[in-house]
Amino acid sequence: MSTWEDLKGSLYAAGRDMSQKAKEVSEIAKLKMDIHAKEDFVEKQYAILGKAYYEENKDNANEKDVEQFRVITEAIEEIYRMKQQVLDIQGVIQCPNCGKKVPQDNCFCSACGAKLDEIIVDGTVVSEEVVEEPEYTEEL
Repeated sequence: MSTWEDLKGSLYAAGRDMSQKAKEVSEIAKLKMDIHAKEDFVEKQYAILGKAYYEENKDNANEKDVEQFRVITEAIEEIYRMKQQVLDIQGVIQCPNCGKKVPQDNCFCSACGAKLDEIIVDGTVVSEEVVEEPEYTEEL
């Protein structure tokens, strides 16, 4: 019976080893996922910090950052231009107050009621298109 006991003991030890290995693999996989999540978090924080730095210094960039700031500014302008093209193709404008898309011929936003011939920046009217009415002349 010693052979059966030896076999039984060997199977038990192998099962215990397999269980331990599975636990280790599971822990490693979880740790790797956690590491990846933290790395993604750090990358996002870098991006936020970089954007804040850009916004704060875009008008007075130091000499070493001028070229990078120029590239970013050009990219932002190109993004804006392409977004405007999309709106034009769709036949809509974006409300400067709430951001909703409304037909180009609307005078007021159907979502928030803002007048659409005004350009609003940070809650302040920057410019307003003046629609001149033609002078009425009576023809006899």
